Amino acid sequence: QVQLVESGGGSVMTGDSLKLTCAASGRPLYLYALAWFRQAPGKGREFVASINWNGDSARYAPSVEDRFLITRNNAMSEFYLRMNRLSPEDTAIYYCAARPGEPTDSAYDYWGQGAQVTVSS
Repeated sequence: QVQLVESGGGSVMTGDSLKLTCAASGRPLYLYALAWFRQAPGKGREFVASINWNGDSARYAPSVEDRFLITRNNAMSEFYLRMNRLSPEDTAIYYCAARPGEPTDSAYDYWGQGAQVTVSS
């Protein structure tokens, strides 16, 4: 199985950018489809973005698709979420996730511990 650890969260102002990193260990990253989810205060966890095993296909939630970018570096065993033009509505705990096979919007087997992102107006 694979272990995931997020980093890069923090507090920023509206319009700022932030990059989250998810470091993987345990098994080669190319075996997994990867994704980012988030959970805002008082809400359920929601899909943000996913990427296939070699990075040539990605999918985004409509609320972020023109602002966020998911990428991966299999050689470094890391994947990333670049977040641009952040707004207070993006405030949430962000989770990275992995699953064997093709990416989906929901069913992931392995999860990181979460990274807090807070956007102030």
